Amino acid sequence: MPQDRPDVKFIFDITDKVLWNTFRKNEIGDVLLPFVVIRRLDCILKEKNNAVHEAYEKFKGKVADDRLDPILKKAAGNLNFYNISRHTLESLTESTKTIEIDFHNYLNGFNQVVTDILENFQFEKVVARLIKNKLLYEMVKAINHVDLSLTKYDNHQMGYIFEELIRISNEQSNETAGEHFTPRDVIELMYKVMFSTKKDELAQPGIIRTIYDPTMGTGGMVNLAKNYILDELITSDQKPTIFTYGQEINEQSYAIARSEALITGGDVENIKHGNTLTDDQFPDKKFHFQLANPPYGVTWAKDYSAVLNESMNPAGRFYNGLPSKSDGQLLFLQHMISKMEPNGGKIAVVTNGSPLFSGNAGSGESDIRKYIISSDLLDCIVSLPKDMFYNTGIGTFIWFLDNNKPAHRRGKVQLINASDVEDRRAGTKGFAVPNKRSLGNKRNEIQAIHIDEVVQLYTDFEENTYSKIFPNDFFGYFSATVEQPEKNAKGEIVKDKNGNVKADSKKRSTERIPLTEKIQEYFKENIIPHVPDAFPDPNKIKIGYEINFSKYFYQYIPLRPSKEIQAEIEALEFGANDEKGISNLIKELFD
Repeated sequence: MPQDRPDVKFIFDITDKVLWNTFRKNEIGDVLLPFVVIRRLDCILKEKNNAVHEAYEKFKGKVADDRLDPILKKAAGNLNFYNISRHTLESLTESTKTIEIDFHNYLNGFNQVVTDILENFQFEKVVARLIKNKLLYEMVKAINHVDLSLTKYDNHQMGYIFEELIRISNEQSNETAGEHFTPRDVIELMYKVMFSTKKDELAQPGIIRTIYDPTMGTGGMVNLAKNYILDELITSDQKPTIFTYGQEINEQSYAIARSEALITGGDVENIKHGNTLTDDQFPDKKFHFQLANPPYGVTWAKDYSAVLNESMNPAGRFYNGLPSKSDGQLLFLQHMISKMEPNGGKIAVVTNGSPLFSGNAGSGESDIRKYIISSDLLDCIVSLPKDMFYNTGIGTFIWFLDNNKPAHRRGKVQLINASDVEDRRAGTKGFAVPNKRSLGNKRNEIQAIHIDEVVQLYTDFEENTYSKIFPNDFFGYFSATVEQPEKNAKGEIVKDKNGNVKADSKKRSTERIPLTEKIQEYFKENIIPHVPDAFPDPNKIKIGYEINFSKYFYQYIPLRPSKEIQAEIEALEFGANDEKGISNLIKELFD
């Protein structure tokens, strides 16, 4: 995982010198992102333009457009993009008088895939505002001073520039917790755990694998996962063929994802725009690997009708349950399950704590968990430290699902507690360290050593302080209604007209009984001794599933003996006004 981030000082320079007082803080990203894309393309094409222009002049009007496009791509060094305009960003600075006409001529010179990206950036609106405020020339001149060539920034570093631009833009827009993107240390943890058991498989000759993200944002997850397989995991010359896919609802994020794919030679046409929940762009496609960080705490109420309709279909994605309309995380998880390659599919998905335990027995959330766990799809959950994301400090979890578990993991779920932050001065262990400087709400960083430790915990599949292993049924329970008979004034049990004992609704309660227990025996051993005439209502028994992560890793710390504390207090000597003594006493009492 690269540690050195590229210098993005140019973002603030252009903001201060060109855009200030014309564009609000939350609009700076709307201007800079498309200009950075254009500048990157412009730098890459610098040595290709002459060959493209020569090929264009030679073949224009002589071959159909659909045949001309591959000719020009070949002239551009087999890139997916080219520009037939006589202008470059540098040449545009030669004249202030014709900048508007020349700039549009330059933009129109790009091939269709680039113009589609700029349309999704809504770039024309940005250009119109720059022209209206007489800033287009200044903006073009300023972006020309930024060297975004391949020799200056490789594709990995260019990804960091996009990431930083997005982070700053989101931070200034005060985006909500569900509208963040995933930092690279979290992504690295996800794919290294996911692929830790797949190296031998991926090293076989002729292997073709697919990676998919249904909420792909700017494309970071699928791209980094693919690069890891090809650059690090498989070191032999025999590399697998990896195809990446993704769908994104936000136009700007979609444009960035396609931009990065375009620049790096990725699978541009496999990146689709649209609402994954209501308009699946890959309806018949299955994938080997899936990674995602769906929005959490975000309502899906506007999608309710379409989702509800699909949930009625046994073959639909959402047949196993619908969560509360206030949070759609478990909808995305069900969608991903429906996309798993039947012969072996793995999922890594980030959630907050809600999908682990929200909803009572019989609720949509509980039924979805029941389906996932009882189907033996849930492989492992890793808890992360707080303050790991740029736009939210809440605690998060990574779920790992596998529909073809190794024999020794079948019927079981592993939980890994990696939520502690390391304090090297105090000598306490953790799975992250504080950042040298905060990046928004991201105050902690998972380093390579921590990732290796989590991967080791996962592959060892053993119980210890940080790893717990439970059978699937452990997470299930019966929700049993405990009834007591209604009694009359004489204390006699009241019966209905059929001779059945009538329950007293005022004394009704609910008991959770482990799924591994027999209900009647549980009542006999745990309830009857305390409430002799209690009985379960068989018509109201429901099955629920929840994962109470903190409970399983709770470590009881016994209170210190009172005599020991008293002896220490008596040994202290301080006056009534001795603030230091008083503070010491308080510390002793409450430590």
